[in-house]
Amino acid sequence: MPWVYLVVAGLFEMVWALGLKYSHGFTRLVPSLVTIGGMIVSFFLLSMSLKTLPIGTAYAIWTGIGALGTVIVGMFFFGEPRDWTRMLFLLLILSGIVGLKVTSSQ
Repeated sequence: MPWVYLVVAGLFEMVWALGLKYSHGFTRLVPSLVTIGGMIVSFFLLSMSLKTLPIGTAYAIWTGIGALGTVIVGMFFFGEPRDWTRMLFLLLILSGIVGLKVTSSQ
């Protein structure tokens, strides 16, 4: 179950990271509330996963999921570049996430 918490926490990290774009410095109410809600859920689920997972592994995977997902959303919805070098580095982030999971003792 801690891995499920961690993956969902990473997805909610994407929610609040993307929400920051729409909150315009927390000057728009609804996007600001979504951002804050995403932060609360993300941190809560991360903390639940840390009951059994090593902090270094969990934190790296949490930030990796958030970063990877946010970049992918940026490419598809915000017109950010999709060149081969970005794809290569996204694959490196993904391989790091998978590698940390595979080598974890939990």
